[in-house]
Amino acid sequence: MIQFKRLDHILVCIPEGTTAQARHFYGSQLELEEIPGNHPAGAIWFQMGDIQLHLREEAGGNYSKRHPAFEVVDLQSAKQELESKGITLEYSSEIDGRDRFFFRDPFDNRIELLEFCP
Repeated sequence: MIQFKRLDHILVCIPEGTTAQARHFYGSQLELEEIPGNHPAGAIWFQMGDIQLHLREEAGGNYSKRHPAFEVVDLQSAKQELESKGITLEYSSEIDGRDRFFFRDPFDNRIELLEFCP
């Protein structure tokens, strides 16, 4: 049996020719720390808490509900921060024991932020 410990990283695909736009959105607007290096296939990497977010250009694309979900310390503050930057929030079905919302990056990748509640 494989014993999984934690999420290490997530790879999100972006359209070809949009690395600079991705670097601006994730680095400047979401204020994530970029991990320097010569990463595989020209990917850019960011640190998000104790996991990494990897972004790599890829041909094609589709508007999907697939997404990574990230637990945050203060969901309300995250909501206010994103809204203050003009980022549209989406809501979905409720889940007992957690609050959550979604947003999309400039490439239509869906991202969920959540906070566990008592």
